[in-house]
Amino acid sequence: MASRTLPTLTIDEVESHNSAKSCYVTVGRNVYDVTDFLDSHPGGADLVLDWAGKDIGAILKDEASHTHSEAAYEVLDESLVGYLASGNGAAANGKAKDGENGTEEQWVHPRTGMSCEEDLSKDTDYNADYKTHKFLDLNKPLFMQIWNGGFSKEFYLDQVHRPRHYKGGESAPLFGNFLEPLSKTPWWLIPLVWWPPISYGVSVAFQGFGSVAPVAGYFGFGLAFWTLIEYILHRFLFHLDYYLPDNRVGITAHFLLHGIHHYLPMDRYRLVMPPTLFVVLAAPFWKFAHAILFYNWYAATAAFCGGVFGYTLYDMTHYFLHHQNLPAYYKELKKYHLAHHFLDYENGFGVTSAFWDKIFGTELVYNTKTN
Repeated sequence: MASRTLPTLTIDEVESHNSAKSCYVTVGRNVYDVTDFLDSHPGGADLVLDWAGKDIGAILKDEASHTHSEAAYEVLDESLVGYLASGNGAAANGKAKDGENGTEEQWVHPRTGMSCEEDLSKDTDYNADYKTHKFLDLNKPLFMQIWNGGFSKEFYLDQVHRPRHYKGGESAPLFGNFLEPLSKTPWWLIPLVWWPPISYGVSVAFQGFGSVAPVAGYFGFGLAFWTLIEYILHRFLFHLDYYLPDNRVGITAHFLLHGIHHYLPMDRYRLVMPPTLFVVLAAPFWKFAHAILFYNWYAATAAFCGGVFGYTLYDMTHYFLHHQNLPAYYKELKKYHLAHHFLDYENGFGVTSAFWDKIFGTELVYNTKTN
């Protein structure tokens, strides 16, 4: 399968590969090196060379001229060598001017196949997507397709970071059985489940201190510390990516933990963490809080409650960034986070703020336009 770091080529570069020694063709913005296929083409090498350096999308669909089998598309999939730049030079983001006629042309990011945040909500043609990419069929439950797919890590990471959108904004089937409801979590369940025990923990800490000030201080400390944990989890656990074991266990675990969110980023029921999963993560955080603040059990409890409250704000913010119209500050934060999905998933790990991205050099720099 093709690498996820393929180059962007200009039209002139593609057109220069027009001989039997090096034959490139394009379909849309995909560039293919079909040199090794020339002698194997049923119609002969000359027929392919007639289209060297050109777009073959029309001829592939022209059944009157020549019917192309599934094998032809598979050959193209294996021959992908790059992506075509817009006009005479691609802009970093947004739209680029076409040098010939001065019209604006939408730039498409080669890694994600998208050009702006609105693309995240455009319905995917399930059949065409599966035929083109040979990854997951959105008509069927996803879990067993991931488990039995035999995908290499490289191919999986390339595909899972190319966002799709399930028609109507519904949730794509994950298990297709009685487990399906357990894979969906509405955003309002987060405060409903966690705010009562947080309130109880704060009241216990208050009983220990007997005053508001120290409880508020340690609670604030936990809340602030959560922002760092949020960054670390997103960058080093959710985006473990290249350190994944190259087997179906690692790939499936990654897909369930975070991959499905990048694959279907606008699925409103898979945007927040199921409470059962957070319990697993919260247990070591409880131990961690008491290890740091070992000198005072009530202080550690207040800090832990602040951290869990920070988590609830994170999950709710994450949902709102994807699905709500927000005030000015959050609109900018929304652009920042959605750019993490359609533009650069290797940067921009902060969700509630970009503070730690700036500190650790992973700030997502963008200049996107909306349609």
